[in-house]
Amino acid sequence: MSSELVAGIDSSTQSTKVVVCDANTGEIVRTGRASHPDGTEVAPAVWWDAFREATDGLLDGVGAIGIGGQQHGMVTLDEAGEVVRPALLWNDTRSAKAAEDLGVELGPENWAKSVGSLPVASFTVTKLRWMAENEPELADRVARVLLPHDWLTWRLLGDGAEPVTDRGDASGTGYFSPATGEYRKDLLAHAFGGRTPELPKVIGPAEAAGHTPDGILVSAGTGDNMAAALGLELAPGDVVVSLGTSGTVFGVSETASADPSGIVAGFADATGRFLPLACTLNAARVLTATSAMLGVELAEFDKLALAAAPGSSGLTFLPYLDGERTPNLPDANGTLFGLTRANMTPENLARAAVEGMLCGLAAGLDALREQGLEVRRVLLIGGGAQSAAARAVAPLVFGVPVVIPEVAEYVAVGAARQAAWALASSTEPPRWQEQHGYTPLEPTEADSAEGRRIRQRHLEARELGHGISAKPKED
Repeated sequence: MSSELVAGIDSSTQSTKVVVCDANTGEIVRTGRASHPDGTEVAPAVWWDAFREATDGLLDGVGAIGIGGQQHGMVTLDEAGEVVRPALLWNDTRSAKAAEDLGVELGPENWAKSVGSLPVASFTVTKLRWMAENEPELADRVARVLLPHDWLTWRLLGDGAEPVTDRGDASGTGYFSPATGEYRKDLLAHAFGGRTPELPKVIGPAEAAGHTPDGILVSAGTGDNMAAALGLELAPGDVVVSLGTSGTVFGVSETASADPSGIVAGFADATGRFLPLACTLNAARVLTATSAMLGVELAEFDKLALAAAPGSSGLTFLPYLDGERTPNLPDANGTLFGLTRANMTPENLARAAVEGMLCGLAAGLDALREQGLEVRRVLLIGGGAQSAAARAVAPLVFGVPVVIPEVAEYVAVGAARQAAWALASSTEPPRWQEQHGYTPLEPTEADSAEGRRIRQRHLEARELGHGISAKPKED
């Protein structure tokens, strides 16, 4: 391969981000960005406008483009390829009742066995049920259903192109089986009132979707979590903990997962493997909300948390500020346990918030272990990973080495790496991270013992507050 450039696109809920990379080394040479409007539904044309704005003047010399898109959304097209209604995004919760109904109708065991995940309001299948029940005349016009990244890839290819997708993004629809690599059109029809719209062709990880009218190769694209895993070049034993507004815990696996509890979503990844993922609703915003309550900036919040002893002098914070998904407690509230006059200090409250947030994510790690995933080290990313307190406490709570990758737009980087892979027509994606060495934050034996005590108190508080078994997980 020559020193050709590749572009990776992250079309997220809030913005379109672009990185242009050297196809051989992954070095980022140009970047761009454009905002999306707020809301939980949007006209797909907005994504195209943002793509054009973000890439303006950046694509000279680019030989291939890859799209990483927000998962789960619903784009409906009619026979002419026109959008039937604004796209419903992953965070649109109007389909919560539809998700509950679908879960009851077919049962959790059947859903887990069929598609690796239980339906939740974010999944496309639940949005189609909502549309069938609430907008039947519009549902009758739907000839094709795409995901956000599918639609953008299709627009890039121009008139007459066949819509395509990949295993990774398809695995978040609720009507695709990661284990078999096939659509479950029976589940699609069941959800959509007997209707069977066309679905995009699923192509291989290194397969090209086609070329733009200007001759630029377009890769398969994938979902945002899958692209992030590709950008981080995850190896077996690596587990990502992402501290965004919500928290995600995921790693690559050679085998498909099927968790009937619904805690772990059994996704596919962007390389032909699998990507079991657990999600918490409360991550970085636990830190921002607690710092606001204490009346301090985040830098001062970190100082307060680090000034307290591990365990927060017995203060335990269940940070279910917006309900919780892991564990499944949608109506829960945040709770403080173990208050005494001695431990009611700003330092202990700040420390308890950090420990509580990380204990929630540690529960996600345990859920992945129960699905057979090995956890050798944690890669801590996301906005919350910039917190000095979170970095210091994470090895103690997780009980494994923690590394902090350099700050980067990993979804866009992963999309660019996939584009380089398709451009090279090779059997494996290019190695871009070999030159980077990260020093892991290793928990000491004393840290590990203290971490187990903190997590046990967190489990006991959860049982006390929400009636969930406090039995500790096996190490």
